[in-house]
Amino acid sequence: MWSYEEIDEYLKQNLTESRYKHTMGVVYTAELLAEKNGESKERARIAALVHDCAKNMKIAEQFEFLKSRHLDIDEITVNSPQILHGIVGSIIAKEVMGITDEEILSAVKHHTTGKKSMTLLEEIIYIADYIEPNRSYSGVEELRQLTFDNLDEGTLKGFDNTITYVIKLGQIVHPLSIDARNDLLIKIKNQKHRLV
Repeated sequence: MWSYEEIDEYLKQNLTESRYKHTMGVVYTAELLAEKNGESKERARIAALVHDCAKNMKIAEQFEFLKSRHLDIDEITVNSPQILHGIVGSIIAKEVMGITDEEILSAVKHHTTGKKSMTLLEEIIYIADYIEPNRSYSGVEELRQLTFDNLDEGTLKGFDNTITYVIKLGQIVHPLSIDARNDLLIKIKNQKHRLV
């Protein structure tokens, strides 16, 4: 597996300055969330570092990249190409950088959509991407606070915000995001029920 420094160098060569700055913000946030929630800081650091490694590849190149590996892309993903970079990034992480930790690869692959039964690491990368210090949008401070108080609650709110935003734009909501949101909501309700 590549060292942190080797991955960092790859990113400097393949990302725009603003995307690299965002990535460093995700690394910082993921490490804090990992420490707070009992996840390995090292695994969170690597997953956060590589999560957007394919972000600045042209969409056509990403489709070509996946096609060359005979990977079928579902109709929803074809019509939501902005999520392709997670899939492509997970393959680059494995094939180029030598990352073999399946959970790290899954966290990279699903960092834009989420998925059902997310692991702690997957949740951390999903929400760290959304609340890192360079993000600036209405409600981000409240979401940061909520996430650091309760990771599940913050991640759920992140899904709610994203799904609402995508609907307002008249775009396709990926079924993985719906599944992730519903699964998390059930998990939170069950936890609250057990506390009563």
